[in-house]
Amino acid sequence: MEPAEAQLLRLADDEFVLAERYTEWQIYAPTPEADLALANIAQDEFGHARLWYDLLQEEFGYAEADLVWERDPADFVHSTLVELETPDGDWADTVVRGYLYDVAERLRMDALAESSYDPIADRVAKVQGEEGYHREHAQSWLDRLSGSGESHERTQAAIDRLFPYALTLFDETEHEDSIVESGVRTRSLSDLRSDWLDEVVPYLESLDFVVPDPEDADRPDATGRDGTHTQDWFDLHEEFTATYRELDFDRPAELRGENA
Repeated sequence: MEPAEAQLLRLADDEFVLAERYTEWQIYAPTPEADLALANIAQDEFGHARLWYDLLQEEFGYAEADLVWERDPADFVHSTLVELETPDGDWADTVVRGYLYDVAERLRMDALAESSYDPIADRVAKVQGEEGYHREHAQSWLDRLSGSGESHERTQAAIDRLFPYALTLFDETEHEDSIVESGVRTRSLSDLRSDWLDEVVPYLESLDFVVPDPEDADRPDATGRDGTHTQDWFDLHEEFTATYRELDFDRPAELRGENA
């Protein structure tokens, strides 16, 4: 597999699966404003996934069906952070996941902005602009949820649950050395992980949350990058491919987002 191809699959799968999880909150968010904001964020993430899946089709000969609708769920390489089912009605869980992911995504986009692979570098600015809004939304809600009482307790529980999975965003695969050496990404995942910790840990602690020690955090059995996934992912995959399978389409509906 080419270094750019491996990087694109991670980019696209992360964004697509996270968007699927965000859509589950439509009409259920705690305020109309939050409902609208999360719907817009989901649309952005679908659009970003579209950008990267399009490149896989244009540059490496993939077909839409092979990337999404007919692809074996075990072949997806997204981090397990984005696939986890949200506990019923737990808005804090969605906010924490969004924050942990969005900071990592900003660092990843920064490391791709000067990619030696021009088709990626040319698309980074579009993603960066929209991801800034996503981070602001998550941080605004974290500030609101950090008060005393049940909201603080729910947010702390979400941090405890999700932080170990967020670390899998930086898991290396067999392609890592070639991605960095070829300049497809200008910084290593190890460096990005260090910068991510330097940002998210002080911020969360400033809101009086306790952040698990990254060296002692229980590593999930399923990490995603290596093809291992939680049952939540297989259930989600079954749901979003159901219509395609049941109607026996000759060709799948095309994935569309705001950027398409």
